[in-house]
Amino acid sequence: MQSTVGNQTTSGNNQPEGAQTHVHEFQGSTKLAEEYDERHNHRFAGVTSEEIPFDDSHIHGIFTNTDFFDHLHEVAVLTGLPIDVGGGKHVHFVQGKTTIDDGHFHDFVFATLIESPLLPLT
Repeated sequence: MQSTVGNQTTSGNNQPEGAQTHVHEFQGSTKLAEEYDERHNHRFAGVTSEEIPFDDSHIHGIFTNTDFFDHLHEVAVLTGLPIDVGGGKHVHFVQGKTTIDDGHFHDFVFATLIESPLLPLT
């Protein structure tokens, strides 16, 4: 949703068009996959995309690789909507499946970290 305020166009997040929004750090581990001696999981970490307007709120995109255990997987997913944690801060719930590599995939479930953790609470 776009609107015009004065001579500035804003996006659905009420930021001037082209203005930077916010991102979230994330870290997680996949669930176990495979059996016996091959049973394993992977770790991953990174930073989300800037916010993506969604309805009257926003989500973020995540695209990263897992660590390497004779192979790796890609994690590509959209977050859920913001979850208020107080003080004007929020996190996002994330769940999905990795790419299929070495004949298997992994499920993952995690929450992003709060945005701008060093800024004071409002």
